[in-house]
Amino acid sequence: MPRYAYFPGCKIPYFVPHYGASTRRVLEELEVDLVELEFNCCGYPMSHLHKRASLLAAARNLALAEAHGLDLLTPCKCCFGAFKRAMYALEQSPEERERVGAELAAEGLAYPQKSQARHLLSVLRHEVGLEALAKRIVRPYEHLKVAVLYGCHAMRPSRVTQFDHPWSPRIIDELVEVTGAHTVDWAGKLSCCGAPIKEHNPELSLAVIRQRMTECREGGADVLCIACPYSQMQCERAYSEAPPLADRELVTGAVLYPQLLGLAMGLTPEDLTLVLNKPDASYLLSFLAR
Repeated sequence: MPRYAYFPGCKIPYFVPHYGASTRRVLEELEVDLVELEFNCCGYPMSHLHKRASLLAAARNLALAEAHGLDLLTPCKCCFGAFKRAMYALEQSPEERERVGAELAAEGLAYPQKSQARHLLSVLRHEVGLEALAKRIVRPYEHLKVAVLYGCHAMRPSRVTQFDHPWSPRIIDELVEVTGAHTVDWAGKLSCCGAPIKEHNPELSLAVIRQRMTECREGGADVLCIACPYSQMQCERAYSEAPPLADRELVTGAVLYPQLLGLAMGLTPEDLTLVLNKPDASYLLSFLAR
């Protein structure tokens, strides 16, 4: 049984608990074991205020995982990107690496040499594998057209994150298609969801995500598939704060990838907490094979 140190990050437990619940349930069904450790923040929120502290925060989490002989698995693309960028920066700076190593040693930890940060989608695609996932599909989707949003933090800079091809990614498309759904080409596939500017310009941030969801509808999609807590929060905000009749301009809804996969695997809406999506993602049931 594959085992990983599970890193939910800060946003998922409070703001997107349906992402955490569906991730855990699907991985349980796939016999992927998640180990709980006392992690700290990934370091991203302080990266622009105190770079050294953000590097230490990221390295400490990986050091904890390595102390247990595990790689780290996170469903959060922001956390994944933060880990990748931090470790890349430390490998480029022997001085910073030595300083971080000394801080970790004071706590009885060693600078991480082997443990890697893995995103949920990478584990599903490359460790579990498409063939194994296909064998678990018991109720494939019929006639469901899906727009996938790749997100910024996992994709760029590609030489650092090594998540997928920066201009022609396929990982999410392949994972969606294994469920029987069809992915569509659409204008915003590699674009930003607007989350990074929410605190500084909430009106523009909302306009950005509504533009993404309008592009989904124009691309012929029934639903937008996401694997990022920030993008999911943005989509749900678009429905919550949209003016009257605005839903006519938007795609039907946003679903998290483990929810999409879990239904096709035969898990229930309750297993996958579909009711917590805004709007409730139970409309996906109508697309499952009878």
